[in-house]
Amino acid sequence: MADDDFPTPTHTAAEFIPSSATLPKLRQRAAECTACPLYRDATQTVFGEGPASAELMLVGEVPGDQEDRLGHPFVGPAGQVLQHCLTEAGLDRSKTYITNVVKHFKFERRGKVRLHKKPNSAEIHACQPWLDQEIALVRPKVLVCLGSTAAQALLGAGFRVTRMRGKWIASPLAPRVMATVHPSSILRGPHAERERETERLIADLRLAAQELS
Repeated sequence: MADDDFPTPTHTAAEFIPSSATLPKLRQRAAECTACPLYRDATQTVFGEGPASAELMLVGEVPGDQEDRLGHPFVGPAGQVLQHCLTEAGLDRSKTYITNVVKHFKFERRGKVRLHKKPNSAEIHACQPWLDQEIALVRPKVLVCLGSTAAQALLGAGFRVTRMRGKWIASPLAPRVMATVHPSSILRGPHAERERETERLIADLRLAAQELS
């Protein structure tokens, strides 16, 4: 069976959502989430972080190795790229809500190394209620999807970042919605292209900054 062919689970994170949700309550309940099998091997749930009043929300794919160990989103190598791009774009990370579509690290072991794996549709479906609640509570003015997994989870399976990156998308999610690449894609790309791709991500984030000014 292919990784993306797992049947849609009958249980999702919806059963863990408290009736009177707040971000602290969601974070507490998410720490106990067993809606998909990823919780079995992950160190901990990595929930979103940032102020509930944040005007900007960034949504990535899944925690990485360092995020899983430390319990915070975007603190590994991709997070360093993101921090640099946010700073260059004139955006303050401390005023931004940052999260992922899937809250547990998915990986395969290569010796002592844990290599990131892309979450499949069943895992995304199981975890989606957490993200839906985060968006509903934060109510960002600008929402930026980082990478195809986040974009397709929120904007539809047919969405293509390669065609639509940096463009404003009409969506009920927020007044302004955009998709761009995930910072990790810059690190995976050819070294000679990293500076150019970093500048492109900065340019996309500057568009977000303009909407918040």
